[in-house]
Amino acid sequence: MSNGFTGRVTLVTGAGSGIGKAMAAAFARAGARVAVADVDRAGAQLTASEIGEAATAFAVDMSDESSVDELVRRAIDSLGRIDVLCNNAGILDKMSLPADTSIAEWERVLRVNLTGTFLVTRAVLPQMLEHGSGAIVNTASEAGIRGGAAGAPYTASKHGVVGLTRSVAWAYANDGIRCNAIVPGPVFSNAAGSVAGFDEKGVERLRPVIALNQHVALPEQIAEAAVFLASDAASFINGAIVPVDAGWSAG
Repeated sequence: MSNGFTGRVTLVTGAGSGIGKAMAAAFARAGARVAVADVDRAGAQLTASEIGEAATAFAVDMSDESSVDELVRRAIDSLGRIDVLCNNAGILDKMSLPADTSIAEWERVLRVNLTGTFLVTRAVLPQMLEHGSGAIVNTASEAGIRGGAAGAPYTASKHGVVGLTRSVAWAYANDGIRCNAIVPGPVFSNAAGSVAGFDEKGVERLRPVIALNQHVALPEQIAEAAVFLASDAASFINGAIVPVDAGWSAG
């Protein structure tokens, strides 16, 4: 698929590091021009500089509607269109048990992971509808399909991403727009850096479930799945929730 995205534009959120950075690089290798978006402006700029002239960096606060709308407007003004959207930005929770979860943590994680994904999707859809085509790939999580892989806020947010994926897929199936989600298990990334400190009681409760999986993915392995789902090779795949977890979810 080295030239599968020539002439197309991909917007990747959370592209300053980890999975998002790997996605941006993978789409660029496949021939796309890439809008690299992250709350960390310096991280986005570093990713774009490493990719080269095919990438343009943008700062965005996923929790802020006006910031998201401005991102999409600037990306379209700069690159002409958005053919592929990778909703990858997200934050972890502290792994607290539900009774120990603060409302502040609940609202922050839901706002970034779920509402942010909705806001970017909503902002991109009108021009995808105008062009009669588009592919959206959401980054869900193992916590989006099971109850014992994270704390309550993260689990609820990623279950919400799964539901949003299916809703968008169904709503726009006749408009040339596809929406799928990938479900990563553990990945070598710096995602844990977004958490000030994990709740040891919650981590201990979750440990037996997490220990069932002995495989940790490279960000590039997750990125290649996203490239496939956005490609013409996956033209009849819509509304799919695809585990990329070395079989953890099969157990």
